[in-house]
Amino acid sequence: MPLAPSTLPAVIEHADKSAMAEALSGPIRDALTAAIARRGRAVFAVSGGSTPEALYKRLAMVDLDWAKVSVVLVDERWVEPGEAGSNESFLRVTLMTGKAAAAQLVGLKASGDTPIDGLPAVTERLAAIGFPPDVVILGMGEDGHTASWFPRADGLDVALAEGGGPVAAIRAKQTAVTGALTDRITLTRSALAGAGLSLLLLAGDGKKAALDAALADGPVADMPVRALLRSPDDRPEIHWTR
Repeated sequence: MPLAPSTLPAVIEHADKSAMAEALSGPIRDALTAAIARRGRAVFAVSGGSTPEALYKRLAMVDLDWAKVSVVLVDERWVEPGEAGSNESFLRVTLMTGKAAAAQLVGLKASGDTPIDGLPAVTERLAAIGFPPDVVILGMGEDGHTASWFPRADGLDVALAEGGGPVAAIRAKQTAVTGALTDRITLTRSALAGAGLSLLLLAGDGKKAALDAALADGPVADMPVRALLRSPDDRPEIHWTR
């Protein structure tokens, strides 16, 4: 069901991606620093895509005890690092540079022909760093997906199940949004539950229209970002720029 007007989330608008990066780098630094002070480590879950690129490049130069930060991908295409479409490769040239190069990068690609084959190894890898993340950066497609929770995808029910494991295998239905690489591996709703600082970053009028649609009535399976937007406990802070 749609959210009542009184419970609609605020959408924080920024002049451009650079302004968004400037506004968010401080709160992210502070959240990671607080986690390190609290338990000696921090977990930073990050997404690919062009929207957070300026933010990652800015964070890479931030003074922080990066050696105590585990950077984990929110989702990944089932391709090897270095191949087209790899989120891990994107992070290595944006976030994992400068001062942030000292952080531990936890990728989601493992051996195996399919994401299902790689699930045991990736689950073990994630267990070593601990959840929930202290900071999560999410994006959203114009189809209403976030992470690799694609509409009506094979594996979506597992990814959105409460109390499930931290990672799920997804086979999306091929669209203009997914492109040809439809086999994905993704953090689950359970993995993101209870995150310290959760940020949903959007850019462009198309994404704003998709957000408005996601906040309206309709099945979660049609626009899976609704699983978070309708959760009073895990709803992300929303930031948008044209």
